[in-house]
Order: sequence, then structure tokens, then C-alpha cells
Amino acid sequence: MPERIATWRRPRSRPPALPVRSGADAATLLRKFPPDGRGRLYEQLARVLRRAIVEGHFQVGERLPSTRALAESLGLSRNTVTTAYEILGAGQLTISRERCGTRVADIPLPPRSSPASRVVEPQSRYAARVRKLRLSAPGRQRESLRYDLRCDPPFGPELIPLWRRKLAAAARLAGPRYPDSQGFRPLRAAISDYLARRRGVVCAESDILIVSGAQQAITVAIRTVLDEGDTVAIEDPHAPQLLQALSAHGVSVAGVRTDEHGMVTDDLARHNARLICVSPSESFPAGAVMSLERRAALLDIASRQDSWILEANYNGEFHYRDQPIAALRSLDLSGRVIYMGTFSKTLFPAMRLGYVVCPAGLRDDLCAIKRLDDLGSPLAEQAALAAFMRTRQFESYLRRTVAELERRRTVFVNSLRRHGGERLAVQETHAGTHVVVWLRQLTYPQITRLVELAAERGLGLYPMHPYYLNPPERPGLLLGYAGLSADALERAGELLGECLDELEEQGERRHF
Repeated sequence: MPERIATWRRPRSRPPALPVRSGADAATLLRKFPPDGRGRLYEQLARVLRRAIVEGHFQVGERLPSTRALAESLGLSRNTVTTAYEILGAGQLTISRERCGTRVADIPLPPRSSPASRVVEPQSRYAARVRKLRLSAPGRQRESLRYDLRCDPPFGPELIPLWRRKLAAAARLAGPRYPDSQGFRPLRAAISDYLARRRGVVCAESDILIVSGAQQAITVAIRTVLDEGDTVAIEDPHAPQLLQALSAHGVSVAGVRTDEHGMVTDDLARHNARLICVSPSESFPAGAVMSLERRAALLDIASRQDSWILEANYNGEFHYRDQPIAALRSLDLSGRVIYMGTFSKTLFPAMRLGYVVCPAGLRDDLCAIKRLDDLGSPLAEQAALAAFMRTRQFESYLRRTVAELERRRTVFVNSLRRHGGERLAVQETHAGTHVVVWLRQLTYPQITRLVELAAERGLGLYPMHPYYLNPPERPGLLLGYAGLSADALERAGELLGECLDELEEQGERRHF
């Protein structure tokens, strides 16, 4: 008598033996349930088998066809069927025993109901706002573009082996316990020292909160000082990720225009904003550096309106000419500036580490909100970065990177001016990793055609107007140069000139 399998529910009287369904018969049955095309083949097969079992097409205790027989009948590999059977077993729909095969288990099944829709209405106001944003995954490469002028951060190949050694050494410090949710203390000390020397920000290590990149710094700050319906003032143009985070939180966003001196503070006062978001060291994407007069005016407005200021330092480390102006936080005497920086821009995007310099009145709240979000950032990466900064290798890497970026920018701007001529106006900036180019003779409909012509030549162009709440009068391009070599940038400028030539020829033919 076969060994009793305890998880089967057998009646006292022994039931008649159930026939083993052949692979061909099972395949015929399963073809009534077409796969949904989602996921890998074994996942689709597992869903089809699960539905057939739940709807009663296989009886309790019935032995499923062997993996070999079903694979041959369905035209699949045996590994695919085996993995699908494993998924059913993990869900307790089947039981597998040596020499007994795979049998349908006797488990309580939910009553039959109509299948749930794949798309349901948003279940919260937050989810509804996020759904409207139509977020795209960052970091996707357009393989067809040989000269992609995306705004990527710089990346030196020599950083890879250096970072690998630092990470291997730091891994020994990462014990089995949770990390300090405020951040690895030696890293906070290294950041405090760096900010005092390079940015004029004097703060204690206890004032620094380590976060997972600039995006978490933004969301933690927003949750700390804003409620739904509050007003937030941002630079126009602006960083899209900032606007998305604010929109998801349900606040009212007011765009404040910028010029060559940064945010126009005369336009700011009328908004009475609860939070003012600025990047005074190098605004993105305009590239303007806020003047000292504007910084003083901004701090005065925030004090009079009882506002908070979120100061973002995205690309301020990449400054090519004079010593950059000290951070706005260094001028703040009333404790209203939340200063944030990120290593994802200065080193590489996969390093999800950044920091917030907390005002004294908000420090406990900022740290508590970060703790609730993820309990702390990865310790090994923090320890490796602390060693990288403590030995001044970080600053040495920055100096080499800035010199290379300036060289690439010079080559690129010269190529644009040589091949674009009077048709292009290159905006003068001396920081960052991109240039803004205004198109003197094109309209907004024509810029769409320009992007298409460029893509046909393997050139990736990115219009400027999506970065505005209120689009400018004439179209422009946001062109990153950090991700391409000097030779590639020279060729990119030449290709842009060819695209402009073709647009002019098309316009002349239509006019004729």
C-alpha cells in the first residue's frame, strides 16, 4: 500500500484510482487558457496551470503529466515546465513526491468569481497624483544613438578599480546589525570637513543626515515641512524630479523665472511660499549662478514670510573658472536653509548616496522621517565613501574631472558655433555638465522635426521647453557633454549643423 501523504484529505472509503492524464490531453486542455504574455514562459505556464486547477479542470489527487511529456506536447523546454511545477508547489496547489509524481493538492479554494481587472482606480489621493505624472524609469539608454547628448553625469573609467578596492575594504566594517539611520558617523564627519573647506558651510557631523541620493533628500524635506495644499516656489526652468515629487505630495507649485543672476527674487515675494526650492550654485537646467545680492534678498524674504529654503547643490562641484560663491547655507543666520548634496552626480548614478545638512529646528524631524522610510542607507557603501573622502581622493578625482569637463565643453561649444553659425545662441555658463542652446530661426513645431532628423543620424537632442512651467518664447536645446569624448562632441556639433541645413532646405522647397 502506498505511503499516506498527510496533506491530502482522503475520505474514509478509498476512492477509485484516478487515471493519469497524458501530456497530449493536458496540452489540449491548457490551450483553452491562452497565456497572457506577461513575464517569462514558465511564469505564464504556471498561471495557466493555476487557473485550470482552481477552476476544477484537474481533480484533487490527480497526477499531472510528467514534465517531459507536457513539454513535448506544448513545444516547450523541460526546464520551463519543471520551473512552472515548482511555482505551483510553492503555492501549495500541488504536491510532489519521489516515485509519486506531481499531484493536485486538496486545499480550500476561493469561490469562483470574475477575474479582477489589471487596472483599478487609484486607491489613495497620493496614488492618483503619482499616476498622473507618468513617470519613466531613469537610466534607459537609446542604443540607436551613437552621439546621445543626454545630461549624464561624468564618469572616469579609473574610478571603477579604485571604488572596487574601497568597497572591498569597507565590506569588513558592515556587520550584521542595522546601520545608524542618520548615517555612518565617519562619513558624516568627512562631509562636514569637506563642506567647511569647499562650500563655506560650517556644521557638526550631528547636523548631517545621509540619504539615498538627491531624490530622497527632496522627499524627506517635503514631508518634513509641507502639507497638502501648501505653496512651493521653484526656479523656472526646473529639475523635473523636483516638480514630480512636489506634485505627488499635492502642493501648489509656483514657477519663478530665472535670469543670468539666478531666481528673480522680485517675483518671489508675491507667492508667500511655505518652501522655496533653489540651486544657487548652478541652477538646473539654466546654469545660472545666483548673485550675492539675490541670495541676501532671498534670505530676507524667507525670514519675513516664515518660509523654508531647500538649497540643492546638483552640479556645483563642476565649476571651471573662478572659485564658486559660498553656499546660501553659509549666509543663513536664522536657520531656514535645508542644504542637500548628492554623490550620484559627482561620482556615478548607481551610488545612491547623498546628504542633508539639517537646520537645528528640523534635525530630529528629518532624521525620524528618513528612519521611517528605509531604516538607513547601505553601510558598506557609506564606509567606502568615507575612506574615499578622508584620504582626499575624492577631491583629487573632482579636480581631474573638472579639467576634463572644461576641455570637452570648449570643444563642443566651438563645434556648435562653427557648424551652427548665427542660427544658434549658446548660453554662457561656467559650471555644470551641459549647455543650453537657443534656436534663433526655428519655431516649436520645427524643433520636433529637428529632433527626428538628428535621431536618423544617430544624434540625441533634447528640447529645453519641457523643463519650464511657462515655456520661453523661442525653442532651445539642453545638450549634455559629460558622457561623450571630445572627438564625439566635435562630430555631434557637425551633425547638428547638417540637420539645420536640411531643415532650411525643406523649408525652401515648401516655400517654392
